[in-house]
Amino acid sequence: MSRRTEIDVRPVTDDEFPDWNRALNTGFLQPPAVAEEQVEARRRQFVPGRSLGAYDGDRCVATFRSFDQELTAVGGRPVQADAISNVTVTATHRRRGLLTRMMAQDLAAAKERGDVVATLIAAEYPIYGRYGFGPATTMTEWTVDVPRAGLDRRWAAPEDGGRIDLVDGEDVRKLGPELHERLRRAQPGAVSRTELWWQSRTGVVNMNGTPWTEPYYVLYRSADGGVEGLASYRTDDHWGDAKQPLNTATVEWLIGVTPAAERALWHYLCSIDWVQTVKSGWRSPDDLLPLLLPDPRAARITTQADWLWVRILDVAAALEARTYDGQGAVVLELVDRGGLTGGRWRLEAGPDGASCAPTTESAHVVLDVGDLAALWLGDESAVRLAALGRVREERAGAARVVDALLRTSGRPWCPDMF
Repeated sequence: MSRRTEIDVRPVTDDEFPDWNRALNTGFLQPPAVAEEQVEARRRQFVPGRSLGAYDGDRCVATFRSFDQELTAVGGRPVQADAISNVTVTATHRRRGLLTRMMAQDLAAAKERGDVVATLIAAEYPIYGRYGFGPATTMTEWTVDVPRAGLDRRWAAPEDGGRIDLVDGEDVRKLGPELHERLRRAQPGAVSRTELWWQSRTGVVNMNGTPWTEPYYVLYRSADGGVEGLASYRTDDHWGDAKQPLNTATVEWLIGVTPAAERALWHYLCSIDWVQTVKSGWRSPDDLLPLLLPDPRAARITTQADWLWVRILDVAAALEARTYDGQGAVVLELVDRGGLTGGRWRLEAGPDGASCAPTTESAHVVLDVGDLAALWLGDESAVRLAALGRVREERAGAARVVDALLRTSGRPWCPDMF
């Protein structure tokens, strides 16, 4: 009878990093052999103690990485986040609790550091709720039928006196970070981008090992010359039987810090010669795109799904960091199977600020910490969660009080995958 060996979960050393990358590729169903130049590119993400591996003997069979990140709360204040990525368990070692051990180790360290939340993008829905994460933002992708949109023959330049220019990667690296910071400060759910992010999106660093092909970069300047918008897109080369161009422009990312910038960039993308279809990339579910078109029905939703997941590590700091339009108080009883944030918390909030502290008062609502995360950025409704049995009212009407405090007029959005 075979006997399973003890699996060691530990931080990865520099010498173990190539084997860790092999396990990472294996878990993501990529060719397991990792070229040396790809390992060296990924090494730029390596932070001692923040990359974990599970080892069966000398072989890495599970991977986990976290890194520092800032997440924008409602109202524009950034909070420190423990961003989690590169999570894999090799198929031969599933159902042995390896992810649970790595997650517990990382979250405990994050709380000790003083991180307010942890974040991740979930490839599969059922996994992360059991670790206290909740889906906090939604992503929507539109496919635009360009001829139906009504812009391909009518639009030639921005109507506000601004201008559109094609630029190169050097311009993007120079202008993009500050522009993104302007977006991030105004957009709840947005996260910080590193210098490496901009380098990998402009071909300076190749993280995935596939041959680099440069996309198109397009810049919008307002009438006074200010940079207010930037986008990256690619096109295919597809022709119909009668030599009809049927090309698609796929947006990789688009930043518009003003409505005029968004309008100009989308109008440009929907008026490129030979392009019949525009795919929007990852956008907010309340994005302006459809309503910027003469015929909004030309923009068809092709994907809508949960996106950024949040795990609250410091309840008081998270609830005090955001702003509130309404005025009120509520006592929340949090259930936390991870043992990091459970207990009762009294939140008093209003337009002038908020205070949150542990309390012995009777609870108004009882909910899981993951459901509080889904409510925290303002996208989910406590009334909806109560209807699902995930929020329990201990006082009649308390879920509506929670909604009056936490829900927001604009929806949170995270533009990035990490």
